[in-house]
Amino acid sequence: MKRLQILFALAVLAPVLSISAQQQEAPSENDQTLVGQFQELERKSGNYRANGIRYEVIRLVDLNRIKSNIFDSVNTANKSIKDLSATITANRAEIEDLNTKLQGTTNKLNTVTSEKDSISFFGASVGKGTYKLILWGIIFTLLLFLLFFIYKFRNSNFLTQQAKTALTDLEKEYEDHRRRALEREQKISRQLQDELNKQKK
Repeated sequence: MKRLQILFALAVLAPVLSISAQQQEAPSENDQTLVGQFQELERKSGNYRANGIRYEVIRLVDLNRIKSNIFDSVNTANKSIKDLSATITANRAEIEDLNTKLQGTTNKLNTVTSEKDSISFFGASVGKGTYKLILWGIIFTLLLFLLFFIYKFRNSNFLTQQAKTALTDLEKEYEDHRRRALEREQKISRQLQDELNKQKK
């Protein structure tokens, strides 16, 4: 019984749906996106009631067309996803390669900067600041030694001059003493000779 009612309802509604479908198939500028196509499908779909149940009627051609468009969109999206995944993988590999090169360049730059900022001092690499400190320490120490030696030299020179002056004074005194001793000896010799001469007479 239900089948007969459904067939009867379809027979009555078929011409109405056909006319409605033909009217809706009239060329119109519609949205070609999936959302627009679904809205168009909803607009074109019809409905009827049988035994108190509401039925929606959709043309199989329209449903297949939307299904085909959906599968095409999904396939295109999957292809795009694969292409983008491949691009992302390639970009990641390139980024890792560039990061490795950047790290190598940074290490070389740090090495060059370190070499530029350091000086080889007796075979050891020393920073410029440390090198300047050592150099100025050596210069300061040498200046102290120079001043010490100048002081010692002047002191020794002064002592030498004093010793020479004392030696000269001592030589003069010795000469004076020798001369006086010689004079005294000559005087005594004369006196002795005079005494000897007096005794002979």
